Amino acid sequence: MQKNILITGATDGIGLEAARMLAVQGHNLIIHGRNPAKLADVEKRLSAISAGGKLTTHLCDLSDLKDVEGFGAEVAENHTGLDVLINNAGVFKVRNPATIDGFDVRFVVNTITPYILTKKLLSLFTLSGRIINLSSAAQAPVDVTALAGRPRLSDSEAYAQSKLALTMWSCRMGRALKDKGPAVIAVNPASFLASKMVKEAYGVAGKNLSIGADILCRAALSHEFASASGRYFDNDSGNFSSPHPDALNDRKCETVIQTIEAVLSTS
Repeated sequence: MQKNILITGATDGIGLEAARMLAVQGHNLIIHGRNPAKLADVEKRLSAISAGGKLTTHLCDLSDLKDVEGFGAEVAENHTGLDVLINNAGVFKVRNPATIDGFDVRFVVNTITPYILTKKLLSLFTLSGRIINLSSAAQAPVDVTALAGRPRLSDSEAYAQSKLALTMWSCRMGRALKDKGPAVIAVNPASFLASKMVKEAYGVAGKNLSIGADILCRAALSHEFASASGRYFDNDSGNFSSPHPDALNDRKCETVIQTIEAVLSTS
């Protein structure tokens, strides 16, 4: 059955490979990128291999919260329904870690932007819809003052904390929406895949990107994820598993969500 699928960060890495797989299957794809030339090139390449699905593109800088708000509004205005949202885009190492609003870009892109898009697009989903949030095996307890934009962390600290914060709100929202909205699922696509991020961060070639792309497609479409709202899938082990203990702590999860909401109210 043909699905309407939005993928962020689909001009590189796992997102691009997942988009290729889904295009070949004939799904309608909404592709996000931040570079106009790369986005146009990907649109051309995916159109050439698509098995009949529609393809639309959206340009957005996910580190700019106002741009993200506009992106979400544009998608909601131009698309009558979504079956799947894959919040794939992420950053690790950047030249300047501060956004134009003074927040840490890792928290903005990896944690807050997926939250904005999820909230803005919820009304487009039916109960059978799915929101797949790209987590990581790298997770560390969240300093909410860093999430709110004050302390500056190292690349690895900010990345690990931002991925746990994403997992925390994903699991909390997924548990709250269970049977009342789309499934919200956090997925670690596998460690050390051959993405640009891994090469820049760790200096290693990495494993085949198709490992991560395949699990994103499975999470988006397969029956095994249909009732997985609020759960965490670890593709290193190949199974659903217990997330970091903080993602099961409702009080800590609510603190993360309240901090995100406070950031949005001031941005």
